[in-house]
Order: sequence, then C-alpha cells, then structure tokens
Amino acid sequence: MERATVTKHAQSLYLASPAERIRLIREQVPASRLKDLSDEMHISQEHLLDMLNLPRASVQRKNRQGATLTTEQGERVIGLECLIGQVAIMVEESGSRIRFDAACWVGWWLDQPIPALGGARPSEFVGILTGQKLLSEVLLQSQAGVFA
Repeated sequence: MERATVTKHAQSLYLASPAERIRLIREQVPASRLKDLSDEMHISQEHLLDMLNLPRASVQRKNRQGATLTTEQGERVIGLECLIGQVAIMVEESGSRIRFDAACWVGWWLDQPIPALGGARPSEFVGILTGQKLLSEVLLQSQAGVFA
C-alpha cells in the first residue's frame, strides 16, 4: 500500500462503525499488512510483532504463504490501525497545514514513557484490546488538554 493509502485506510477504520470493523476482521486480515504497517511506522517487523503479541514464526510463515491472520490477531492489527487513523484525524481537525506522518508518529509514540500511563510505554498496552482502548482515551485526553 502507498503511504497515503495506508493513512486513508487507517482513517476509514477509525471512522467505521463497530459492525463494519467486525466484518473486516471476520473477512480476515492478510499477514502481509504487518510488513506495510512496520514500514509506515518506521519500526522493525519484529518489534511490531512483539508489541502486538503475535508469534513471529507463525506470522512470517503466513506472510510467505500469502495467508491471513487469525481473527484474534487481525483484531489487534486493526486496532493499531485505528489508533493511527485517530491520530491522523486529530491532526487534521487541529487545522494544522503541516505535512504529518501519523503512522511514523505512532511508531515513535508507542515507545515513549507516558505520564498518563504511570510512566509506562504505550507499546506495553497495544497488544491487548483493552489496552488499545486505553491508548485511544489517552490520545483523546491529550487532544483535549486533559492529562491524568
């Protein structure tokens, strides 16, 4: 996927209804999407797999075979893409005209200690669905200027 396409895809996932996201998860996420994500986030695929709690050997084999991820694995990937989409939309809504790479920024942000998380890194939470919801809330709080 091209960079603009990856960001637009992430934005559409963030804006999609829960029913639409469930449909996409059930249709299965291609394992190759992880390579695109790691490239766009400027992180290694191994680090991405570790953050999402995905088994390296299994995912790499699926990627080579052109196979799809399990429903549970795909849900984690789509959740991460939703976070990227959320950040892209937040920046757009701010009215900023700067060229901003949301995927790259999220890749960086996931490894930064965050006071709202008690000094923990978001990467410690992104591999769990409840953790992804927490990260989304932290991003919304940062946009609103509310820091817990």
